[in-house]
Amino acid sequence: MRSIFITIMQPSVKIFSGTNSHYLADKIARSFGKQLGKLEIPKFSDGEFQPVFQESIRGDYVFLVQSTFAPTDNLMELLMMIDAARRASAGYITAVIPYYGFARQDRKDKPRVSIASKLVANLLTTAGADRVMTMDLHAPQIQGFFDIPVDHLDSSAIFIPYIESLQIENLIFAAPDVGSTNRVREVAKYFELDMVICDKHRKRANEIAEMTVIGDVRGKNVVLIDDICDTAGTLSKSAALLRDKGALSVRACCTHPVLSGKAYENIENSMLEELVVCDTIPLKQECSKIKVLPTAELFAIAIRNTFENKSISSLFVHSHKK
Repeated sequence: MRSIFITIMQPSVKIFSGTNSHYLADKIARSFGKQLGKLEIPKFSDGEFQPVFQESIRGDYVFLVQSTFAPTDNLMELLMMIDAARRASAGYITAVIPYYGFARQDRKDKPRVSIASKLVANLLTTAGADRVMTMDLHAPQIQGFFDIPVDHLDSSAIFIPYIESLQIENLIFAAPDVGSTNRVREVAKYFELDMVICDKHRKRANEIAEMTVIGDVRGKNVVLIDDICDTAGTLSKSAALLRDKGALSVRACCTHPVLSGKAYENIENSMLEELVVCDTIPLKQECSKIKVLPTAELFAIAIRNTFENKSISSLFVHSHKK
């Protein structure tokens, strides 16, 4: 009687990247200990594209890295990569989205507008994602828009060691607006220091009408903390106002360097000592005041823990007592 041997293949981790996130995905893959997976995204002459996996992913844990910053092709690419992975019988698909675009549209703050961040969540789920991994959502409640697991990484695990390395005396933390208060409070609590708030009122998007400081910054070195730096208008005005109120120096830590419009000019001409950002979005140009901190190792650890069914809570620095 002939013996039948059945070989059971263990699923493996495979990491792939969309077109405009190669710079980060390659670092994540190397930090994880793998080469970036083979994926091609050829384009037709009219701009239409088609993601094609160049290797088998059947039964594997597939991690698709793509930040969804402008243009919207980045989002469409990610959706099509997820769809292609599902149709190629991937065992488990995780969308790794270092910067989750459209996150500022998380509610109806005026009549007849879209809640785009919820729409994006629906699109990702419908495309076939089993899990989403991201960093510093503009509104943490966006996690509730998903009916699949969301790993929401915190950039404080990157910023806190950097701030500690500066050994700044008379340190105080500041929120550039009321919406950043909870984020800043967690970091201030870790250092057991005070915080202040720059309360602003907008006329319209990207245009500030007035701003006031709640708290005392005289004789202090201030660190502003926020999730997104877009035109840098808020940061520039905050830095100038804090210096006028007696701050010795002002620097800022912002996770996602969207940096549109006159952002680079605003930063260069501002009262900021430096703007520290993460590499979730590539910089469009050089700026002497901008310092970029890497996120690849943090994402690689989160990917490994996900694959090995381990907790990722250990990655949140501020959750541990100093």
